[in-house]
Amino acid sequence: MGWVDAPVSGGPPAAAAGQLAIMAGGEAADVELVRRVMGLVGQRFTHMGPPGAGQLTKFVNQIIVGTGFAVLAEALAFAERAGIDAARLPEALAGGYADSPMLRHFYPRMVKRDFVPAGYARQVLKDLDMVQAVARELKAPLPMTSQAATLYRMAVARGCGELDAISIVKLYDKTPL
Repeated sequence: MGWVDAPVSGGPPAAAAGQLAIMAGGEAADVELVRRVMGLVGQRFTHMGPPGAGQLTKFVNQIIVGTGFAVLAEALAFAERAGIDAARLPEALAGGYADSPMLRHFYPRMVKRDFVPAGYARQVLKDLDMVQAVARELKAPLPMTSQAATLYRMAVARGCGELDAISIVKLYDKTPL
């Protein structure tokens, strides 16, 4: 019997559309056996290495997403305090190096303070904590991830755990939470 670990990324919208990103770990022959089935739920199915490599790749995804939300929140807070039209930043930065799907899809919800959960702040904290545990085993320093986890820990402690992950921006509000 073979083993393939195949975590996904893209959230409920990508799942509903069959467009999840799937990162697989396993022996090449085993990965090929499941490739067709996995194609039903995702457009991208990438073999990342031996068993476990899929989950390690998912951890990389969580580092990027978790720290990305924290950076977007900080950028929004700066823009608002500076008095610029924060809502127009995705338009102003489109096509440049700061442009990204996170800026285009999540940042406008941050601006509107739309915290209806598509994913939960508590889940991001859980994911970042798991990443840090593995990083300690690997002796891989993750200072940015550590800082993002601290911010998420604060947000969850202040009641944002059941709100969307983008609710981390509430830490920067003049009257947070």
